[in-house]
Amino acid sequence: MTISTRGAGKAPAVLVLEDGRSFRGRAYGAVGETFGEAVFSTGMTGYQETLTDPSYHRQVVVMTAPHVGNTGVNDEDSESKRIWVSGYVVRDPARVPSNWRSRRTLDEELASQGVVGISGIDTRALTRHLRERGAMRVGIFSGNAIQDEGILLAKVRQAPEMSGADLAAEVATKEAYVVPAVGTKKFTVAAIDLGIKGMTPHRMAERGIEVHVLPATATLDEVYAVRPDGVFFSNGPGDPSTADHPVSVMRGVLERKTPLFGICFGNQILGRSLGFGTYKLKYGHRGINQPVQDRTTGKVEVTAHNHGFAVDAPLDKVSDTEFGRAEVSHVCLNDQVVEGLQLLDQPAFSVQYHPEAAAGPHDAAYLFDRFVTLMEGQRA
Repeated sequence: MTISTRGAGKAPAVLVLEDGRSFRGRAYGAVGETFGEAVFSTGMTGYQETLTDPSYHRQVVVMTAPHVGNTGVNDEDSESKRIWVSGYVVRDPARVPSNWRSRRTLDEELASQGVVGISGIDTRALTRHLRERGAMRVGIFSGNAIQDEGILLAKVRQAPEMSGADLAAEVATKEAYVVPAVGTKKFTVAAIDLGIKGMTPHRMAERGIEVHVLPATATLDEVYAVRPDGVFFSNGPGDPSTADHPVSVMRGVLERKTPLFGICFGNQILGRSLGFGTYKLKYGHRGINQPVQDRTTGKVEVTAHNHGFAVDAPLDKVSDTEFGRAEVSHVCLNDQVVEGLQLLDQPAFSVQYHPEAAAGPHDAAYLFDRFVTLMEGQRA
């Protein structure tokens, strides 16, 4: 990414997809050029949490909601210390934010963090294009970065693809830290940070869990040095087929039969640890309105998603694995994608979506209670 100036707002801008289609609009946020994978998010709200979610590293997010920025940006709702998206695409940016918690405009925040965006384009047409042809590489160019579209297209096609990308260590913490339990401490959990969101350890802390957040490079010995009652594997960016180290650590946890919970990338890591494959979805699931059925109860939940890869596990049978019997516990009702796994012979489960979703919905918050129940059972 290169930035030529800051927050010009009215500069011309062009978005170029790797298949040659382009959209012209106006600069939003920083002015310059940026590259990434074009994906769309269907959330009507929660854009601050989306922008600061480390799972969006190296992705250009297209908002399907037409009006974005109306609540501005505050100092409380970010999921990490910075914006992680590579670029941002909106149709109709708010001219003036209107919320008592707002401290600055979204345009100002994007510009101050050097995030190149574009506004004033037909995001409906762009979303339909991505649904029909799949997520693909994209570039946003504004101001002096605009050149002949043939040159811009060549730049886009030189950008790295998401398939094969090993990104977790780029977004994870470099040093371990502790999130203390709220109230009386009941359990200790070692959380492997593969791109963890700030709300995740908070949701555990609310349940009396002291969370030791460890780098993505943490070894099995470092995990057990904190004497955990349970181990958690977080969400994160990139291709799960590259995550050999987290898979190795998780297999060590499974061998010791320590209660285990994984979210998003952690679900894919569990899938690989059990011997299942993973694959890239055509355009992925992103947003806060995805219907998922918990097959263990029959309950349907509205859930928050951000994933472009999925686990390839059979939906119609219990599978025998090295660590006992496993089954698909949750499934997306839109397309039958695997959204959760559980072991039947030891305390381990995972989901592909986000039960900690700060912007909502909160239908799946009970999964943290399920993790607590596993640790209680193990202790008993």
